[in-house]
Amino acid sequence: MAILDDYLSTMLKEGGSDLHLTVGLPPKIRAGGRLGPLDRPVIDTAAMEQTLQEVCPPDRWKHFLKNRDLDFAYEIAGLARFRANYLYNYYGQAAVFRQIPAKILTMEQLKCPDIFKEICAFRSGLVCVTGPTGSGKSTTMAAMIDYINDTYTKHIITMEDPIEFVHPNKKSIIVHREVGIHTESFENALMGAMRADPDIVLLGEMRELETIKLALGCASMGMLVFGTLHTNNAPKTIDRIIDAFPADQQPQIRTMLAQCLTGVVSQLLCRTSDGKGRVAVHEILLRNDALPNTIRKGQISNIRSIIEGSQAEGMCSMDGNLKRLMNDKRITPMEAYMKASDKKVFLPFLPQGEVPE
Repeated sequence: MAILDDYLSTMLKEGGSDLHLTVGLPPKIRAGGRLGPLDRPVIDTAAMEQTLQEVCPPDRWKHFLKNRDLDFAYEIAGLARFRANYLYNYYGQAAVFRQIPAKILTMEQLKCPDIFKEICAFRSGLVCVTGPTGSGKSTTMAAMIDYINDTYTKHIITMEDPIEFVHPNKKSIIVHREVGIHTESFENALMGAMRADPDIVLLGEMRELETIKLALGCASMGMLVFGTLHTNNAPKTIDRIIDAFPADQQPQIRTMLAQCLTGVVSQLLCRTSDGKGRVAVHEILLRNDALPNTIRKGQISNIRSIIEGSQAEGMCSMDGNLKRLMNDKRITPMEAYMKASDKKVFLPFLPQGEVPE
């Protein structure tokens, strides 16, 4: 058995989701949102190289040594798949492995809001699914693609680094493309998608300026584009997209975004009151009559008012949902306070002596 397989198998037995390997420390796992060590020896430099190299394809190992970063998918047959991230840090080589659920969970199992099904029925435009690392963005997007696959006859192209969830063809045709194996870059994959007659494009991450610009172009051409960003709410998502461009290009990008943005789904995971699990909380912004002009004029501060005034249309705010979960005693007031955008709203609910500095 590979050394890594032992670490990963033990992690799963202990209910962990992520394995962290760093020279000078024992392997650590994240379980229930908290990091803790496995009962294994401290990893030295030689052990780290052996552990990482023995599970890495030779051509990808060469890539890692040259570029100092690598993402790929690793599978233990019959157990689970993992997203691997190799990197170099101050102490040498390091890695993080995240479990990819073997079964794609449905939107019902994830308790997604009903409005998600309406978002899946959009015919065109850009839908951003956002949240910090580890907030379940990929799981939520996989559930949405699975719903589309069950319900509609679409041609779907996914572009990821690496491929996480593998969807079987049901009513739809799904083409999976992995950056570094099936295409050189997200930019190349998007250029190819423009000529491949897709109905839906799933973009694993909107990081680079050119990737964002091409994603906007695909959405403007009539495709439905799902993309992820590491932002916590809808206003920050719009700002992040616009701010990715030089100042002289931003007016044009505002116009493109105003034309094609159809939705922003922001997601956070909160620790439950009993400390035994986590619950997802969402902020949802949808296109309405007021949104395009607000984006075009750069009045991003008005986004909050649009969300609050359009709850009947399925929109909802992050802070509003945090307050609902707190009132239902599913999360603690402190957890709501820590995740809230407007923290002063939650201050009165904190027990005395628990107010953060």
